Amino acid sequence: MAPFGASCVLAFGLWNAPLSQPRNIIGGHFVSTFVGLASYHFFGAEPWAIGLAVGLAIAVMMLTKTTHPPAGADPLVVMLGQYGWSYLFTPVLTGAVIIVLLALLINNLRSNRSYPTFWI
Repeated sequence: MAPFGASCVLAFGLWNAPLSQPRNIIGGHFVSTFVGLASYHFFGAEPWAIGLAVGLAIAVMMLTKTTHPPAGADPLVVMLGQYGWSYLFTPVLTGAVIIVLLALLINNLRSNRSYPTFWI
């Protein structure tokens, strides 16, 4: 999933940024993908529905304090790919958890890094 590349840049390059924390990476991708899948199954992959889904995903991430910029593209990915509900768990949830686990391992190997700065 393409947005994971940008998530990795944040998790490994800007590990101490608020939007790079586990809650934001996992929660942001989960919430945003859920909104995209719900929109796709209710409205289809019409251009207006894609725009609505991206806007709703951003709003829901902000309301749940799980804002993660790369996840803003998730509705676009799932709607254009016409994915089913299983996509929410594999690759999205599984992939986001793996990114966080690797970020925990790699970022904490260095003495000048401490990841995460917060969990919840």
